[in-house]
Amino acid sequence: QVQLVESGGGLVQAGGSLRLSCAASGSIFVSDIMGWYRQAPGKQRELVATITSGGSTNYADSVKGRFTISRDNAKNTVYLQMNSLKPEDTAVYYCNTKRPVLPGYNYYWGQGTQVTVSS
Repeated sequence: QVQLVESGGGLVQAGGSLRLSCAASGSIFVSDIMGWYRQAPGKQRELVATITSGGSTNYADSVKGRFTISRDNAKNTVYLQMNSLKPEDTAVYYCNTKRPVLPGYNYYWGQGTQVTVSS
């Protein structure tokens, strides 16, 4: 089992920055892919960014060049630096761990943290 606790959300003006943190506890595997998803009111949850333990990253097109995901394997913590925030970035942001378990994956989720960007 993996427990994920997010922090760092809040209210910010358009153009501002926020940094989200996600601390993982429990059984953490080197094969785990960690990431951030978000869900805006009335919309489906969507991928924001993911990162492997080796540092390979993947971003949604909507956040490329503005958001940066990073990971501290020693601390079992993943971060999301969000710059040049836009009102459309407003959502609940969820930390996620995706664990390869043949033949598929197990997914673990945090409780979410609210990010609100005012115009």
